[in-house]
Amino acid sequence: MNQDLNQLTEKVKVAHLKLAEVNEEVSKVIVGQKYMLERLMMGVLLGGHILVEGVPGLAKTTAVRALADVISAQFQRIQFTPDMLPADVMGTQIYNPKTQEFFIKKGPLFHNIILADEINRAPAKVQSALLEAMQEKQITIGEESFKLEEPFIVLATQNPIEQEGTYPLPEAQLDRFMLKLNISYPTKEEELIIMNRFSRKENVAINTKISPEQVLTLRQLVEEIYIDPKINDYIINLIFATRDPKKLGLGLERYIAFGGSPRASINLNRASRCYAFLQGRAYVVPQDVKTMAHDVLRHRILLTYEAEAEGLSTDDIIQKILDNVEVP
Repeated sequence: MNQDLNQLTEKVKVAHLKLAEVNEEVSKVIVGQKYMLERLMMGVLLGGHILVEGVPGLAKTTAVRALADVISAQFQRIQFTPDMLPADVMGTQIYNPKTQEFFIKKGPLFHNIILADEINRAPAKVQSALLEAMQEKQITIGEESFKLEEPFIVLATQNPIEQEGTYPLPEAQLDRFMLKLNISYPTKEEELIIMNRFSRKENVAINTKISPEQVLTLRQLVEEIYIDPKINDYIINLIFATRDPKKLGLGLERYIAFGGSPRASINLNRASRCYAFLQGRAYVVPQDVKTMAHDVLRHRILLTYEAEAEGLSTDDIIQKILDNVEVP
């Protein structure tokens, strides 16, 4: 076992150096935002979709585009609006009067990295079409199905300020996102660098550091990261604490209407292993689980009106659970 772990550690060290080159390249155009960039890389390495919530101007689009350039992936930004149709994202059949035949015109979803900008502005039919492609990794147009090329990930954004004219994602659809990120403003020092850099309008060239094929190889390596059975039990205990909070004896049952689904435990396991990998380790420690718990669970716990009335957020509830579930 120790010999296997040592061999895996060596592989992880080599991969970690490669990922450091990727981060260095992306940092040419992105100042700070380490949290967002690290989670975006996790989405790429796990093939998991990410929901990003933050006010405009926090470099969400720039970060995703830069990451796509570094890994030589096809990037497509889709601006969601209330008048969109499913065909606008998936594609459609078009009749050619000359040949008297239909041909397929593929939509913008046929790319590797999709930025779904302001996904909550699209009506339910469009959201469903997108989320079906996310889940099945294929798109059906007419009678023909097309398998989407890997890596395929969707990074959707939501604006937490403007709620007028929006169609909030239902909880069942939110559950299909591996992580939900809350992005905050940069620090004073970071914003000064941003202001000076962009006021000069410098054109920065992004160099490709890894290929999509290498990304898929790294995915296999992440799947090999060791996680102890005790840590798996810890993950299950955390998820069950969201479903049956009464057992904790903290009175949280008043605040939680619905807890995490089985997707929560699956994604917390995978995200913890990927986080350990990004730290250059071949094994998971309990702190990895704690670090990823908020991102994995914040959109999977449905609060009661009482929690909202008391000003409690899902992050507050998650932290209370983390503080009271026994750590292995």
